[in-house]
Amino acid sequence: MDPRPAPLSTPATRREAALRRFVARRYGLRGTLALHRHALGADLLRAPLNVMLAPVALILTGMGWAARRLGARRAGAWLRGRRVFLPSDMSRVIAADLTALMADLRAQGLAPDAPPERIARAIRTHVETRNAVAEITTSLIVLATGILLFQRATPGLISLAGPFAELRAHGAAVRDFALGDTLGRAWYWAFPVELSPLYVIATGVMLAVAGSLVTTFAGLVADPVQAWTGLHRRRLSRMLARLDRAEDHDAPAPEHLLARLGDLIDAGLLALRSWRG
Repeated sequence: MDPRPAPLSTPATRREAALRRFVARRYGLRGTLALHRHALGADLLRAPLNVMLAPVALILTGMGWAARRLGARRAGAWLRGRRVFLPSDMSRVIAADLTALMADLRAQGLAPDAPPERIARAIRTHVETRNAVAEITTSLIVLATGILLFQRATPGLISLAGPFAELRAHGAAVRDFALGDTLGRAWYWAFPVELSPLYVIATGVMLAVAGSLVTTFAGLVADPVQAWTGLHRRRLSRMLARLDRAEDHDAPAPEHLLARLGDLIDAGLLALRSWRG
């Protein structure tokens, strides 16, 4: 009996093997560390703006999908083609790596038979989906922070801003108390510090900036986890399968909806409290 392993005989298994190698190289621990070195520069300035633009991007994608379903294909394509994010250095590296992967598959006869513009759009969508997963990771960190520090669920930064502002104001008031910290803690326990709306808003802005920086580096955790669980490989497999079928996937990806879920819950709770007075 021949002891050598059986060859990867079918195009499907050879393609899957290429995807596995790519994921291990790009999104494994060593690969993601190398990737995030590109974030130590202008990406730190782009990150807060991209986080603020994320809801706009989701709305445009949803409007494009709805327009296409209603028969307005040209309007839908125009809306889906709008790119509001500032391109980051990390995104450029991932896109370049995916473009090289597609070229390698093409050289082996394994690439989808799709026009270059369709492939470029699929790669761009994949990169944006990965960024959405980084936002989901940040949302989980925000939720855990609220539970650990304040014993309350904080699905988004809006719900975290209030208790965090109270913590900051209480700490500053205790430090500045004329009779010392001990009496200050007792005094402000009995008479809580009053917060101005501007102070809460300023705290929210500070948290948003900090959250955007956390999102920039969240892939250090999220990428290896997704590589280990096979999520990255399956996402790439679905991308190639849609290209094989010449299928336009214009609906918002579930990752984008999950990334906005905490903000939507926060906004709903805020509107409910305002309505109740």
